[in-house]
Amino acid sequence: MRDVVGLILGGGQGSRLFPLTQFRSKPAVPIGGKYRLIDIPISNCIHSGINRIFVLTQFNSASLHRHISTTYRFDSFSDGFVEIMAAEQTQDSADWYQGTADAVRQQLRHLLSRKSDQVLILSGDHLYRMDYRAFIEEHRDRGADVSIAVKPVSRQEAPSLGILKIDDQGQIVDFCEKPQSDAELDELRLDEAPGENPNELYMASMGIYIFEPQVLVSLLMGSDQDDFGKHIIPDAIHKVGVYAHTFDGYWEDIGTIRSFYEANLALTDSAPPFNFYHSGAPIYTHARFLAGTRLENCRIERGIVCEGSYIRYAQIERSVIGIRSVIGAGCQIANSIVMGADFDETTADLARNAAQGIPNVGIGANTTIDGAIIDKNARIGDQVSITNSAGVKEAEGANYYIRDGIVVVAKDAVIPSGTVI
Repeated sequence: MRDVVGLILGGGQGSRLFPLTQFRSKPAVPIGGKYRLIDIPISNCIHSGINRIFVLTQFNSASLHRHISTTYRFDSFSDGFVEIMAAEQTQDSADWYQGTADAVRQQLRHLLSRKSDQVLILSGDHLYRMDYRAFIEEHRDRGADVSIAVKPVSRQEAPSLGILKIDDQGQIVDFCEKPQSDAELDELRLDEAPGENPNELYMASMGIYIFEPQVLVSLLMGSDQDDFGKHIIPDAIHKVGVYAHTFDGYWEDIGTIRSFYEANLALTDSAPPFNFYHSGAPIYTHARFLAGTRLENCRIERGIVCEGSYIRYAQIERSVIGIRSVIGAGCQIANSIVMGADFDETTADLARNAAQGIPNVGIGANTTIDGAIIDKNARIGDQVSITNSAGVKEAEGANYYIRDGIVVVAKDAVIPSGTVI
């Protein structure tokens, strides 16, 4: 694995995750109360023995850069690194990344400066746990030019994914990015399900690729197309040996507010589909050295409460409470994600808030929240109700948004006391 370079794609503007991506890139979006999405692929790489990792990004990359630089530091006796490669003007190109393939094309010179036998390309906004060693070993054993990690999915899921067809030797013979018509879906349907679920009759690309370096260069420089899924992979199938590696574990594309919301709440289940902690392979993140959470007279049912929080006389049900969360007396929080705060307020800060007539960072007393996402550093006053009782699907208000029926209170937002959303 020392001869493999990992390349994590940071994605574009992340418009489907707005407003969570209003001030940060997709890989920097918090998840699970204390982690960020970028921690998933980086941790998977480290546990797979891959410690030379590039992260390509261009939108709102400051917080992502800060997180990576303070979290992933390898010792002086290792050649390991996690390095941000932001879009830059060069003699060859003055443009920003136009897509996933264009991003890699623009950074080929830097990428090839690190000698490697294979290039592992990953997405920065997927939730899964995978040991890439078996994937890479299968790629090498087959003598493949390109390998793609795939998983079985149902017909309902297929139109939002890249669906492919495989022959008896595991070689990919057909590929369609997000097939929509019945004819396309019927053509790509398997005769029988490869896994335990009989409804999973389609093989979907997970957006995880292995390329031989010379093949990657040839495919990218021989085309002016911008996207791997839409352009490069379908073209490669007809030019080189492209094989599939089947993955049967949990995998979720955190690409929308709804998928982000449901993936977080699923972490509170008694047997969650994804577990952040594994004794032999924990998910790494920034070490903050916060004190343990203080709880006074609280009732918590199916919840995750992260360190540094202070919660009094509150009821919490099926919710994720992030770091440094302050929740006042009499609050009721259900089916919600509270991301917490980046800082603790001092006594002077609290006095200044009172003088200015604004709520403290956190959630004020006797507030009710159900079916919402509260982004970091939000200031929610007393006796606020955030429940979307009218069932609104899409809306925008003062410091909040409703996406697919989920209320999202923006980062640093102020919600005055008595507000009803």
